Amino acid sequence: MSLSKTIGFISGINECVNLFQWATSALSTLHSRWSGTQQQKLQGELLQLQSSLQRLRDTLPANYDLIDRAEWRIHKHCVANLLPNIKDAVYNADDLLDEFRWYEQKVALESNANQSPFMDFFNNMIQGSFNKVNDIMERLDNISSQLERMGLHEIPQRFDKSLRPETSSFPNERKIFGRDKELKKVMELLGVPINLTRACYKRKRNSSTADASMSTSEKSRISCFSVLPIVGIGGVGKTTLAQHICNHPQVKSHFDLIIWTCVSDDFDATRLIKEAIQSSSGKEATTDNLNFLQLGLSNIVNNKRFLIILDDVWDDALKENGQCWERLCLPLENGLQGSMVLVTTRSSKVADGVSTMDPFTLDGLKDDIFWDFFKLCAFGSQSSNNDPDLEDIGRGILPKLKGSPLAAKTLGRL
Repeated sequence: MSLSKTIGFISGINECVNLFQWATSALSTLHSRWSGTQQQKLQGELLQLQSSLQRLRDTLPANYDLIDRAEWRIHKHCVANLLPNIKDAVYNADDLLDEFRWYEQKVALESNANQSPFMDFFNNMIQGSFNKVNDIMERLDNISSQLERMGLHEIPQRFDKSLRPETSSFPNERKIFGRDKELKKVMELLGVPINLTRACYKRKRNSSTADASMSTSEKSRISCFSVLPIVGIGGVGKTTLAQHICNHPQVKSHFDLIIWTCVSDDFDATRLIKEAIQSSSGKEATTDNLNFLQLGLSNIVNNKRFLIILDDVWDDALKENGQCWERLCLPLENGLQGSMVLVTTRSSKVADGVSTMDPFTLDGLKDDIFWDFFKLCAFGSQSSNNDPDLEDIGRGILPKLKGSPLAAKTLGRL
């Protein structure tokens, strides 16, 4: 459920309290027309209706959240069958809210009128033995319990690839569009030599190799790794930039070991260390013992200049007061000086929490470059010989996309 709808529904219920208060006071004006038994029965039904509406108010936000979870699991056939039913019931509840607001306005405008507005409201909600609110509540309870038995009420505790697709080091796009400056800058921040001659680079590599022969005490003073976050909004191209860095020939020559790990919204140090070991060694890690896994990764990075890319890191990386992050980092202390951890994240909180150097902020594409990219997505070319009317429409859409390549691809290809 969107926040605005949740607030709107609760606001509508609060408004309806005024209607119930008016309806209760109206009973005294009707005392001469109805018997005591009739008035008592009506008061009871009115209180029951108010109670039902309060219950609906309390459960509706959870049912909207359930819809969100069901939409993520739409690939499951049984969930797909129930999703329209729960949406229909929740939308009916929204229709009730509209009715309540209409009657509230009517009562406000006809404050000196007779019992007509109140009776219209009451008769519209309760028709004989049928109660609209109770009917919706029963439907919601029934569908909700079915979805609960399918596990939809459970919060995924592990990385669910069906919710957030897994990324890899292989670029989704063969060519990175309009990011040449950013690519060069990040490579410089990673310490990768740019535009060096082969002879100069060979001397630098030999110097690094000599570092490995130092004594343990000497090496411990200099062997550490740095953490560089790339931070930006979703769809701006953080993963694509990291993929092209990972596969750049100069990056491959500079680092002895490159490991790619997709983190997503489950920062589990055990899982991440296991995947790092499997990625670097090609062998499956069969244990879940954290100590054994940390020793294994420590041995793999020992005396090597490594680059580890942690893609799509979320706030749970900082849980347990940062202890989760520390558990991942501890085995990396044996790497050579110049080793790097590259983190992509949407969260400035994560970037500040894990970085050892200033985060690199990736903004949207510049207007002129973004327009060329959008034309490529929409028309299949950057040519200006397209339909002028369509180009006008495209230019009108462009400012709303905030320079996001993903947004350009999604809308342009429609």
